Amino acid sequence: MNCYALIRLLESFETMASQPGLMDLDVGGKNKKSRNKAAHGFDWEEEKQPILQLLTQLLQLDIRHLWNHSVIEEEFVSLVTGCCYRLLENPTITYQKNRPTREAVTHLLGVALTRYNHMLSATVKIIQMLQHFEHLAPVLVAAVSIWATDYGMKSIVGEIVREIGQKCPQELSRDTSGAKGFASFLTELAERVPAILLSSMCILLDHLDGENYMMRNAVLAAMAEMVLQVLHGDHLEEAARETRDQFLDTLQAHGHDVNSFVRSRVLQLFTRIVQQKVLPLTRFQAVVSLAVGRLADKSVLVCKNAIQLLASFLANNPFSCKLSDADLAGPLQKEIQKLQEMRAQRQSAAAASAAVEPEEEWEAMLPELKSTLQQLLKFPQEEEVPEEITAAETSEEVKGRICQLLAKARYKQAITLARAAIGRFTESEPFRHLDPEKLEETRFLNLLGMIFKGPAASTQDCNGSVIPGQTVVTDTHSLSEPEEARGSDELVKQEMLVQYLQDAHSFSQKIAEAIGIISKMMYENTTTVVQEVIEFFVMVFQFGVPQAVFGVRQMLPLIWSKEPGVREAVLNAYRQLYLSPKGDSARARAQALIQNLSLLLVDASVGTIQCLEEILCEFVKKDELKPAVIQLLWEQATEKVPCSALERCSSVMLLGMLARGKPEIVGSNLDTLISIGLDRKSPRDYRLAQQVCQAIANISDRRKPSLGKRHPPFRLSQEHRLFERLWDLVTAGFAHPDPLWIPFKETAVSLIYQLAEGPEVICAQMLQSCAKQALEKLEEKSSSQDDPGQTVPVLPTFLLMHLLSLAGDVALQQLVHLEQAVSGELCRRRVLQEEQAHKTKDPKEKNSGSETTMEEELGLTGATADDTEAELIRGICELELLDGKQVLAAFVPLLLKVCNNPGLYSNADLCAAASLALGKFCMISATFCDSQLRLLFTMLEKSSLSTVRSNLMVATGDLAIRFPNLVDPWTPHLYARLRDPAKQVRKTAGLVMTHLILKDMVKVKGQVSEMAVLLIDPEPQIAVLARNFFNELSHKGNAVYNLLPDIISRLSDPEAGVEEEPFRTIMKQLLAYITKDKQNESLVEKLCQRFRTARTERQYRDLAYCVSQLPLTERSLHKMLDNFSCFGDKLSDESVFGAFLAIVSKLRRGAKPEGKAAIEEFEQKLRACHTRGLDGTEVLECCGQKAAPAEKRTGSRRQPAASVDSDSDFLTPQPRRTTRRLPHTQQRTSKKRPKIIFSSDEESSGEELSAEMTEDETPRKTTPIRRASARRPRS
Repeated sequence: MNCYALIRLLESFETMASQPGLMDLDVGGKNKKSRNKAAHGFDWEEEKQPILQLLTQLLQLDIRHLWNHSVIEEEFVSLVTGCCYRLLENPTITYQKNRPTREAVTHLLGVALTRYNHMLSATVKIIQMLQHFEHLAPVLVAAVSIWATDYGMKSIVGEIVREIGQKCPQELSRDTSGAKGFASFLTELAERVPAILLSSMCILLDHLDGENYMMRNAVLAAMAEMVLQVLHGDHLEEAARETRDQFLDTLQAHGHDVNSFVRSRVLQLFTRIVQQKVLPLTRFQAVVSLAVGRLADKSVLVCKNAIQLLASFLANNPFSCKLSDADLAGPLQKEIQKLQEMRAQRQSAAAASAAVEPEEEWEAMLPELKSTLQQLLKFPQEEEVPEEITAAETSEEVKGRICQLLAKARYKQAITLARAAIGRFTESEPFRHLDPEKLEETRFLNLLGMIFKGPAASTQDCNGSVIPGQTVVTDTHSLSEPEEARGSDELVKQEMLVQYLQDAHSFSQKIAEAIGIISKMMYENTTTVVQEVIEFFVMVFQFGVPQAVFGVRQMLPLIWSKEPGVREAVLNAYRQLYLSPKGDSARARAQALIQNLSLLLVDASVGTIQCLEEILCEFVKKDELKPAVIQLLWEQATEKVPCSALERCSSVMLLGMLARGKPEIVGSNLDTLISIGLDRKSPRDYRLAQQVCQAIANISDRRKPSLGKRHPPFRLSQEHRLFERLWDLVTAGFAHPDPLWIPFKETAVSLIYQLAEGPEVICAQMLQSCAKQALEKLEEKSSSQDDPGQTVPVLPTFLLMHLLSLAGDVALQQLVHLEQAVSGELCRRRVLQEEQAHKTKDPKEKNSGSETTMEEELGLTGATADDTEAELIRGICELELLDGKQVLAAFVPLLLKVCNNPGLYSNADLCAAASLALGKFCMISATFCDSQLRLLFTMLEKSSLSTVRSNLMVATGDLAIRFPNLVDPWTPHLYARLRDPAKQVRKTAGLVMTHLILKDMVKVKGQVSEMAVLLIDPEPQIAVLARNFFNELSHKGNAVYNLLPDIISRLSDPEAGVEEEPFRTIMKQLLAYITKDKQNESLVEKLCQRFRTARTERQYRDLAYCVSQLPLTERSLHKMLDNFSCFGDKLSDESVFGAFLAIVSKLRRGAKPEGKAAIEEFEQKLRACHTRGLDGTEVLECCGQKAAPAEKRTGSRRQPAASVDSDSDFLTPQPRRTTRRLPHTQQRTSKKRPKIIFSSDEESSGEELSAEMTEDETPRKTTPIRRASARRPRS
């Protein structure tokens, strides 16, 4: 009774404690313990454990005699254990502070299990609690493991697992809470007692085929734990090894599970197995192949875990610390050749041993041969008919016959033939050397043995006695047994070595294959995947895989990522790879660091160099580069240590990169740098001089100064030694045809404008000096011609190219100088003057002008001043720079003459330099640009040189940003370059158009279909560029959706579109961007209606394919039913019908019961129209019913939809057709637009302009473009 009362009190207090009251809802909860004590008179949390310990002691006593027949009633045991389960149901039982209570409950239940036959009830209760209380899985696992180990109740594990295994998988798929509890229990139980659980694993295998992925994960995790903790090592018995192999086979099979969480879990488990080095070597290739295959998985989580698994394989591979294909292929071929030689030697040895076999055979036949010979000698009358020897036979032929008879065991015939041969061949071997003193039997046996075994056999007689006077031949076979055993061991070792090298080589090839796939995941949207990719490439690079260098370079642009995690991962990667080199001393480590960084600069692009510069800048700012590195760089640059010219150049380049982080690195040694690369020396190293200029340029900020900066920009006087040396180098190299002079002078001009006071004076003098040299050269040519009737003297091509290129660079840098440096300085001085005036202004004056104060508060004063300064700079560019009084204007006629006469000036380099210079001159003035645009676009379209077209594509792109209204009428010619035959021009055009479109600098019209064509370009880089363009465009609202009708119309045009298969490839990628339901429904309706205006079967098939690729919904189905008359008569085409059947099957997959009727109706209509077609009157009726609202809709548009001539959606203009551009008012009529619009429905496709040199075709009417920024240079 006391026990009953105690337990009921325990349950009551537990119920009260588990119910939260209003007093528990205070802010801090710090006095909860004191409140409980005040409410109950004691702290219940402290009293639970002693009560449970008291009950445990009670159950440990022998209390059987308290009941009749000494049998403890089940109700009593249930009463005690029930309070334990009630305590476990409280979610707070998992708290750390309740650990003593958990242990007390566990021990109490353990006593009940061992002494009171509580196993069945405990099993049922545990199963029930796992289904209803998610927090109990770890608590029950701890309890069960203690019962199985400390209390010896291992059978309870099997009982619980049996109950879980008997659960119906279909029920668990519906009961997710219970499945989650069972899965957690099994997973943690396998971690604690894997050996005990191993015997019950067969019961759980049915859940691997169930629908609930959590149960599959739990069973697979249990298998992995058993492999990790029990089934590993070389000492396993055969049965255990088979079990391990079955578990690993199951894990590998579920690497292809339908659920991505299961696939991901399998890869995680294999990662643990590999990390703990318990994966058998024979399975390495299979699991590596599984990981490489999962890299292409659609799930980001699976890809991430596949990368982690491959990284674990690399870190724990048993092959080598360097996994280079080239390094492994050489030793592999060498060892294979050695193995083949050893096998050949073994075969020859086997053949030699086989030659001893006749002797063994002779020994075997000797007893029977003796008895036969003795019988013939004793009874000669029984001798068979003697073998005859023909007259033509020789002794050798007779010997062969005797051997054959002996081998066939025909001994009588052999002896008879031997007798006849002795009488016949008395002078031939071996029949003449018969010792007459020996017995006849011995003579015959020796003769037959010599014939059968060979001449050496005569050294021993038949009884094994040695013949006197002859040497003894020992048994070579018996003596070579140890040698043969050693040779066999060496052969086995060699086979193992070859197998090891083959496995290592295959592993390195798989890693190389994985690198190619993982490198494509470098720019995924998921940050964690990108971080895993970066860490993988760091590890692969450390293992010496050659392909890893490309990945390390490819991660460089990620330094500009907006995600801090990705940026920090790149910095950490380069910190590991380059800032911690191995070396005995600080200088050795610095040398290794510089060498590694210099290798990155080999064949590096401009973008790669800029990314590396940003990384080094970050390292310098954080003082992570040791002073020894900078010191060694200066020593190499000044040639204090022996180094090559390239190493010296790379040292200067690295110093320039470091100067971005700390300008004093270069600024304090400016004279040294000038001496290094700009001194007078022969021959001149223009590459080193260019790097010196770029390094010096980093000592000042190249950006436009902000308003917050009050100090003047860093400038050097015109007389500084730097500008003197630059002037000398540029003018001295002008007259020499060195290809490196052009990039050097471009950098030199940029440096002069960046650092010099009055740079226009220095550059004007430079231009004048170079022009003077060109004129002197021309005069020399003319004076050397004695005959005045000769042709006009010709200036060397390179001189003209140098002159035009220099003029173009000066023109562009003068423009940049005016708009950045001069404009910024004017603004800075104005701000300083305003501040000074504000300080000196009298307080009374400050309060007097209310209008001025209001303008200042609104910021209108500064904006007006900014506009004034911008107008001043624009006026200088428009009216002064190309005025006849300026130096630059003198080069315009020469430049235009070269560009207008490509036949006369046909040199490729000259044409490229002239076209680029013309583009730079056009950047200065809108007037000059407007007058030369026709020439620029004529050259862009008609030039036979891909370099000229590529340069002009860049130049016209810049002009589109600077003077958008001028370039807008010529936009079709920019799009036309996307189909240029030269891949470099297509790539440049793709880059330029990507920037212009994404920055809203050009109108996105139907010509964007040319960008879509690049998706199937044979050049992978161009295809990736187009894919990136549409990815970015898809983030700009409904841009892709609005463009799709135009793209479909143009690409399906049989005259100007693409083939059918490429069309499908393009549209499959583009339609993937349609993810919104409203866009999907609207697009379905539009495409269905366009069946009416389609003219060819190809267009029917294209439209049907596009509809089938959309993510269709029930509302989309209703749209198709409403517009069924538009495409019903086209269903006779098998391809169109197949596309709509694919739509039906797609709709059925996720169809709701109420929507299946509409699907069936749609399919029946499809099949009816396909088999017999619509009746003619029905078609007319259907069309008549639908045409009236269609006419109402189309009546508000500019052109009637029923007119074939007005179908601009499927008519693509010829790219170079010469037509007059219609007036602006005729091209478009403003009507009320719907909320979601199509560019093809709202705008007419304007006729393209031709770049012919006819004045009447010059565009006069321009279309203004709205800009995001209000401050845009006016044209």
